[in-house]
Amino acid sequence: MSIRELIDPTNSTLILLTISRRCRLVSPISIARRLKNNTVALAKAGKIFNVPVIYTSVETKSFSGYIWPELLAVHPQVKPIERTSMNSWEDAGFVKAVKAAGRKKLIISALWTEVCLTFPALMALEEGYEVYVVTDTSGGTSVDAHERSIDRMVQAGAVPVTWQQVLLEYQRDWVAQRDLRRGDGSGSRT
Repeated sequence: MSIRELIDPTNSTLILLTISRRCRLVSPISIARRLKNNTVALAKAGKIFNVPVIYTSVETKSFSGYIWPELLAVHPQVKPIERTSMNSWEDAGFVKAVKAAGRKKLIISALWTEVCLTFPALMALEEGYEVYVVTDTSGGTSVDAHERSIDRMVQAGAVPVTWQQVLLEYQRDWVAQRDLRRGDGSGSRT
């Protein structure tokens, strides 16, 4: 596999890190709303195409709060991995879940870009994974923090993508559009 190969439902894992209520962004409400809508849309794309998904949260009760209910509603069977570390890759349960999925392409989204996305992305790259950072479902504490973090990950080998790009690489065939409207996962290209 290589970054030149398209993302496919059979070769990727969707990872949503620290997508919770208290991880507030320093941004206008309209941007926060768009970020939330984009993240839920990305999660739905993963569900429609039967892509393995991993959710994490940090110190739910004392720090980050609960994952957005709209997001949990997409994958009610997925139990978020509760962690204490800012870096998901330093959590044994998280790394075990990534390895259990058995896919080398990791599509990662997180709040905050500068820590919860950057740290595990860099470590996953170091371990030989192909990392795709979803820029329009991730956000930092400032625009500059978000952009510099994306720059750092790209320089290390990560590939920036949007949620729609991920959806369209999963779909690839307009015949599958009928299945997408149903939202039942029958659009999977296996």
